[in-house]
Amino acid sequence: MRLIFMGTPDFSVQILGALVDAGHEIACVYSQPPRPSGRGKAARKTPVHQRAEALGLPVRTPLNFKDPSDVRELKALDAQIAVVVAYGLLLPQAVLDGPARGCLNIHASLLPRWRGAAPIQRAIMAGDTQTGVCIMQMDAGLDTGPVLLRRETPIEPSDTAASLHDRLAGLGAKAICDALAQLDTLTPQPQPETGATYAKKIDKAEARIDWSAPATTIDRHIRGLSPFPGAWSELGGERIKFLMSSVAAGQGAPGETLDDALTIATGSGAVKIHRLQRAGKSAADTQDVLRGFAMPKGITLR
Repeated sequence: MRLIFMGTPDFSVQILGALVDAGHEIACVYSQPPRPSGRGKAARKTPVHQRAEALGLPVRTPLNFKDPSDVRELKALDAQIAVVVAYGLLLPQAVLDGPARGCLNIHASLLPRWRGAAPIQRAIMAGDTQTGVCIMQMDAGLDTGPVLLRRETPIEPSDTAASLHDRLAGLGAKAICDALAQLDTLTPQPQPETGATYAKKIDKAEARIDWSAPATTIDRHIRGLSPFPGAWSELGGERIKFLMSSVAAGQGAPGETLDDALTIATGSGAVKIHRLQRAGKSAADTQDVLRGFAMPKGITLR
């Protein structure tokens, strides 16, 4: 099919590649504009923009679609469908109506659960045991359109936002190719409002660990925010990010280390830290960090 692709972050890159490999014609790729990044604040193209250029595909980066000429240019592409995945804009109706058969969205949750910006992180943080991807016909609402196809996957106790991100990206790539191949036989299923939840954008302010919470909550918090922005705590004025954990046996004052291997007491139970990152240093396994940075039994993280 002749497609428009609209996406921005790493999650979208694998899906773009899958559509190309499946033989679809990509008339144009839309992505967010390059923005200042890094210490030098140089304008950096998005992961999708970079991948599209490597594939020899034309790229457009409108700030939004308020300029009528941007909408006219999109319609002039004469595409059958636009595939939208983590694009980062709420598309106006004129854009949704541009392709002959509308726009399909790949959303990383089992709609109507976790509509919104951070479904992967919120699913882990909430303790969900299952998630997946939905191929949805887009409408003017926020992830409210009818679902054409869904694929499920369990959330394992060892999953982080990073591992689940990668698994769902692969699942989404397969699902959109299946949906396009079966498009004429799929029946759109309206989403029920019962069970709808909103996955609000992750705020860096919520990343600090509250050691008075139960161990299960803290473990999900750590894994759900790994690797970005990273759940953190302070020791001696230094901010330390915790990137992988598990629930462990033990009791003590919240934030107190219970051994020399970074088992930390919580409001109920304890968590064992398996991977962390000190300020200004690379992420590393706990045992490697502790060789040069002792966190002995009896200290308290704040």
